[in-house]
Amino acid sequence: MRDALSAAVPTPAISQQAASSAAQNRAEAVAQAARTVKLPVDNTPIAVARSTGRTAIVRATAYNSLPNQTDSTPFITATGTRVRAGVVALSRDLLRQFPYGSKITIEDLSGRYNFKGRVFVVEDTMAARKRNSLDIWMGTRTEAINFGARQLRITAVR
Repeated sequence: MRDALSAAVPTPAISQQAASSAAQNRAEAVAQAARTVKLPVDNTPIAVARSTGRTAIVRATAYNSLPNQTDSTPFITATGTRVRAGVVALSRDLLRQFPYGSKITIEDLSGRYNFKGRVFVVEDTMAARKRNSLDIWMGTRTEAINFGARQLRITAVR
């Protein structure tokens, strides 16, 4: 009986192996996103391409590069790129629909904020507790506070 119970308990080596595999998969996804994401140096908007039909209604907020709003590397995104205008962070549940490197358009459902047909790139993620949320990177704390929180429709583009 004791042998059967001990066989059912996973060994630490298996857990470390699974963690190593997960870390390797994430590193490969980050490397893939880094190879495919190319933005103009002058931060001009990319021409809007046609949508792929993937849309979601999300709660949106804004963030900037302050240590209390980010992790210990406030100017580096989850994909390893530097933050800049046009970068968004998605909650982890939305990363399944819009993986790193996805280009999206944003529409404010209240109509108060106009994104002027800009295309944003998913390069960052949010805290694990966040669900159905998007964070838009802004250069200053004042811009982020003025943006506030609002409902947005995001749509993937090709």
